[in-house]
Amino acid sequence: MGCMLSQLAAKFAFFPPSPPTYQVKKGDNGKLTVVSSSSMPAPVADDPSLDVLLIDTKRGNKIVAFYLKNPYARLTVLYSHGNAADLGQLYDLFVQLKVNLRVNLMGYDYSGYGASTGKPSESNTYADIEAVYQCLQTEYGISQEDLILYGQSVGSGPTLHLAAKLPRLRGVVLHSGILSGLRVLCHVKFNFCFDIYQNIKKIQKVKCPVLVIHGTEDDVVNWLHGNGLWKMAREPYEPLWIKGGGHCNLELYPDYILHLCKFIYEMENTTTAIRLKRIRQSLSLPTRSNTNSSAQGDGCCKIKICQPKCLKCPKPRCGKCFRLPKSLCCWKPCNCCWKPECRLSCCCCCFCFKCSEWRCCVGIHKGINGKQEG
Repeated sequence: MGCMLSQLAAKFAFFPPSPPTYQVKKGDNGKLTVVSSSSMPAPVADDPSLDVLLIDTKRGNKIVAFYLKNPYARLTVLYSHGNAADLGQLYDLFVQLKVNLRVNLMGYDYSGYGASTGKPSESNTYADIEAVYQCLQTEYGISQEDLILYGQSVGSGPTLHLAAKLPRLRGVVLHSGILSGLRVLCHVKFNFCFDIYQNIKKIQKVKCPVLVIHGTEDDVVNWLHGNGLWKMAREPYEPLWIKGGGHCNLELYPDYILHLCKFIYEMENTTTAIRLKRIRQSLSLPTRSNTNSSAQGDGCCKIKICQPKCLKCPKPRCGKCFRLPKSLCCWKPCNCCWKPECRLSCCCCCFCFKCSEWRCCVGIHKGINGKQEG
């Protein structure tokens, strides 16, 4: 039942241009070229910066992709478009983004869009973006550290699907993104098995900066979708709410390209140290500067134990509250390692493993009468 409802939802989610605005043919030199099949101009056939690709997916479809190279680029953008466009309509936008953002740009058509084979569906779009990402790795040597995923409208679905799997991704841009397919049609508070593109759950798994762009007057995907995604992101970047912007015209506003340029610039200048710090924070691990302080003293109880010189157990555990060391060698008596220090002004005593006597910070207790020695 859930599968049938998912297929029904897909019929309302995808509207590929019919007929497609372009066709792909093989030239005399063996390279693929683009030919216009509508009144819209086709990409320039002799554009040296454009590679036209035909990529196989794991679901047996062949999808078309455009790769635009920028010799000054440090990062690459993988662009997933909306539900009512194909690459022939987006070529001019890709050229502008490539030049203004100083990036390489890879755009692709989903299965059933443009000259791509197959039928559009949620699972096919996931397979499509995974195949394009693999192509970027194998054909162009682009790693996830140098990649920014960009998803517009329905494209936010495959974008977050891939982003949730790449822990070292440089960044994500969600342009008029959706919380889920069902939530576009009606306001629901629960997740249903037949809902498609459940970004509301996947956004929380993304470990890189997320920029959200949304128009305040969007009558297709309400602004609340963008606001919800931004609030749920683990590392939200300063959002761009375009006042008066709709669903398909945000590129016409000057703030759009200016804010994108700012985001790309900051991602370019994100150092390895900053990225490692973000990864540690996302994994809830202590940073190096805090390792010693967290090992020496912390909140499990009120007894501070000197840090043992054991490489296997860099963070000692407290015997009082049964948080034990991970290594048995840490239990061996030592002249300094396991001499406890009392913080309670002798209101309770501590046991010394070296001399088998009860000690406190001012002396030795040898009995229950409280007399002290030495």
